[in-house]
Amino acid sequence: MTNPLLVELSRLQFALTAMYHFLFVPLTLGLSIMLAMMETVYVMTGRAIWRDMVKFWGVLFGINFALGVATGITMEFQFGMNWAYYSHYVGDVFGAPLAIEGLMAFFLEATFVGLFFFGWEKLSARAHLVVTWLVALGTNFSALWILIANGWMQNPVGSAFNPDTMRMEVTDFMAVIFNPVAQAKFVHTVSAGYVCGAVLVLGVSAFYMLRGRHIDLAKRSFVIAAAFGMASSLSVIVLGDESGYAITDNQKMKLAAMEAMWETEPAPASFTAFGVPSMSDRTTHFAVHIPWVMGLIGTRSIDKEIPGIIELVQRAEGRIRNGLTAYDALEKLKLNHADAAARASFDATSKDLGYALLVKRYVEDPRLATDDQIKQAAWSTVPEVPAIFFTFRLMVLCGFVLLAVFTLSLWHTMRETPAPRWLLRMALIAMPLPWLAVELGWFVSEFGRQPWIIEGMLPTFLATSELGIPDLVITILGFTLVYGVLAVIEVKLMLQAIAKGPTVAADITPPVGEGIKIHLVAAQ
Repeated sequence: MTNPLLVELSRLQFALTAMYHFLFVPLTLGLSIMLAMMETVYVMTGRAIWRDMVKFWGVLFGINFALGVATGITMEFQFGMNWAYYSHYVGDVFGAPLAIEGLMAFFLEATFVGLFFFGWEKLSARAHLVVTWLVALGTNFSALWILIANGWMQNPVGSAFNPDTMRMEVTDFMAVIFNPVAQAKFVHTVSAGYVCGAVLVLGVSAFYMLRGRHIDLAKRSFVIAAAFGMASSLSVIVLGDESGYAITDNQKMKLAAMEAMWETEPAPASFTAFGVPSMSDRTTHFAVHIPWVMGLIGTRSIDKEIPGIIELVQRAEGRIRNGLTAYDALEKLKLNHADAAARASFDATSKDLGYALLVKRYVEDPRLATDDQIKQAAWSTVPEVPAIFFTFRLMVLCGFVLLAVFTLSLWHTMRETPAPRWLLRMALIAMPLPWLAVELGWFVSEFGRQPWIIEGMLPTFLATSELGIPDLVITILGFTLVYGVLAVIEVKLMLQAIAKGPTVAADITPPVGEGIKIHLVAAQ
């Protein structure tokens, strides 16, 4: 059986690299769109200040983009190094979106990033604007294919296990692409990235206004960031609700853990605003409920139940017992691929094979499992409820605080009055919140899926490579050291660029597209 320490260290290493990488991804998504918006205003008005804004914020985008690429490449190698069996088992399915992302999205993005930085004097204003929008399109396409791959891990549609090859294979690639979980994750994640870009621009602009520096650029950037940030924050909240609806059908245990819902409640289920979940007592102490809310979010109805954890464990036990039949048939097919009875038995029960594999944590041959071991395996489908419960609520709190900051900022800009200093300070203080929220969101998404690396198909503890514990410890320490140095470099470069501020461009091309006016407060 797999060494539990090996599994936990492999998970820790991937979590460290993935969460570090995702510090850069959302800012790339958000800044790319904002750069395209600002340059559109420049092309429409020809005003020099807007080109200066694009160039200044483009420097911060470039620093962030470079670090994001460097840290993302490491993650690709980890699938082969640390998760070899996972790569073998699902590589035919999981590898396709990653390959398309590299060939289509990343090459598009990387090619036009170069033109964005070095094409100012080589391209016409309109051509450079097209380049900027293509950079933004490339970053969003890149996120799309990555999230299609991740969405398949959450909801493995369009694929099936082939007992002849002992691997998962694609049966319907369109189903993989249009997976409802993947699509919900994409729009929610991209919107969160837009919030990150907006809050950086808002915070740095607030810093300049507090210091009385680069006021023209800061005011215009503040307006753009406030409007874009408010729209993006509302999108995150609305699309987060859509994500909750998507997992109701596909990841019921994750939803129950997020709500610390141990018992199935009568429809419509209430939302637990606060409580103290206990894994040992299997209950939530001091729970404060808001009637109907969870039922409306999770089912879009008032007459459908949301199953609780205990009921879902009972269902898992039934699926384990059914999966044992599939496991037995698979073992017979290994010996004789022409065994028609075994083939028929496997086809009838194969959807539960992954549940039988959960028993391998307790016994090498699942067919020899005792009733107690089967019950243990069923309860292993419950993630760490308190961690998921509190993390989700902290993420939601960050989202609503950011919405309040953007709303107040936009309100003051619409009144055409100077933003008060307390609001500017609030914009500065709020800068870490979107990154905290996106990291918490990924924690809920990935930790809440445990014990599965592929939901219902492959347990995490079976997916690792056969590595030595010292190898993992050394690489974890190495990654931590290297990424720590990169973090210092990133912060130093960003702070230096912000301290230097924008450079004033001279001899700007006359207005492009005369007669087009944009009635923005910041452009007055």
